[in-house]
Amino acid sequence: MLIPSIDISKGRAVQWRQGREFLLDGGDPFVHMNRFARLGEVAIVDLDAAVGQGDNRDLIERLCRRGRCRVGGGIRDRATAVRWLDAGASKVVIGTAATPELLSTLPRERVIAAVDAWDGEVVDRGWRRRTGETVETRIERLRPFVSGFLATFVEHEGTGAGLDLERAKLLRGLVGDRQLVAAGGTKSVEEIVSLDRIGVDVQVGRALYEEGLDPAEIIGGLLHSDRPDGLWPTVVCDESGAAMGLAWSNPASLGRALDTGRGVYWSRRRGLWEKGSTSGAEQELVRVDLDCDRDAIRFTVRQRGAGFCHEGTFGCWGDRQGVPAIADRITDRIRTSDPESYTARLASDAGLLRAKLVEEAGELADAVTTDETVHEAADLLYFTLTTLASRGVGLDAVVAELERRTGRLTRRGGEAKTPDLEITS
Repeated sequence: MLIPSIDISKGRAVQWRQGREFLLDGGDPFVHMNRFARLGEVAIVDLDAAVGQGDNRDLIERLCRRGRCRVGGGIRDRATAVRWLDAGASKVVIGTAATPELLSTLPRERVIAAVDAWDGEVVDRGWRRRTGETVETRIERLRPFVSGFLATFVEHEGTGAGLDLERAKLLRGLVGDRQLVAAGGTKSVEEIVSLDRIGVDVQVGRALYEEGLDPAEIIGGLLHSDRPDGLWPTVVCDESGAAMGLAWSNPASLGRALDTGRGVYWSRRRGLWEKGSTSGAEQELVRVDLDCDRDAIRFTVRQRGAGFCHEGTFGCWGDRQGVPAIADRITDRIRTSDPESYTARLASDAGLLRAKLVEEAGELADAVTTDETVHEAADLLYFTLTTLASRGVGLDAVVAELERRTGRLTRRGGEAKTPDLEITS
């Protein structure tokens, strides 16, 4: 699979040739992040930290809130690695300091070891120091402690000369059941497809900045179809993962979807079809994923308007279910401002809403039986969802925050604050 990469120096997205020579200024990293996040996880590299000339910490922390990021560059101790994992990085990439002693103190599934090499010899300190160790030796030494390896062929980095495919295939055999990501000089879709077939991901920077490689063409190259028309089945889901319907994609529609960040599909009757262009039920494309067999696509979207189905429902199997459906109904009642609606009244009376939140939290804490617990939890959830809706906060934002917290390594003590439960009218 493709892993887009953003190298950052002095707050800008840049590209260096062979880690030494400035090649291009790619501009605002957030512009690239907004586009690359549609392709899945993005690699962020702090070049200044890697060479010991400052860092881009604040900027990268904000990037980690825009999408899934693996972060590398200048991570040379446990405190720095933990800081990035706490900040929301899905994984950290460690090069210079990658030793069994350090790696064994971190969660293996969230650590990637960088085995950057020049002609087979590992280099570190921002690719500027030769270590005398071969890539093979380092992989063997570190394999028990990491989820995967990033192998950058530094002599090819930023040159566009092409990946060393034979070298990548050799390393694939060495890493065993660990993930392998290859980088350095990628120039063609065929290279990425060839490596994907043997389980090697490819990290790409310059070729995407300069639009030498088209992400839609890459994804299309990875997919196959057994249909005479070559279309790919595309499962359309909301951010909670609930399926809304089945659509179809081809290279033209996929390219338009990735370029515009919208839900664009291929209709077998009408051709290119942008969801909502006439109905107003628009979709913002959040992410594109391929299934394990590379014969189907999942579009994760933010649906606006009535819903995905032409019958006006959330999806082709009817309306949304569960807590998201309850949250939607609460939001609708607030929007209508029905004077007979208790929900609308709560939204317009901050004092009443606060009092009910405190009251129901206390009753849930005091509940003893299963039935009491269920009843009081339902009450508290209702008032919580009403609070979110009244303040324009979506349930997805809360879920995203909880997911970020589950990734933190540093745990808070969790001691109770001294409460002030007195309610004034």
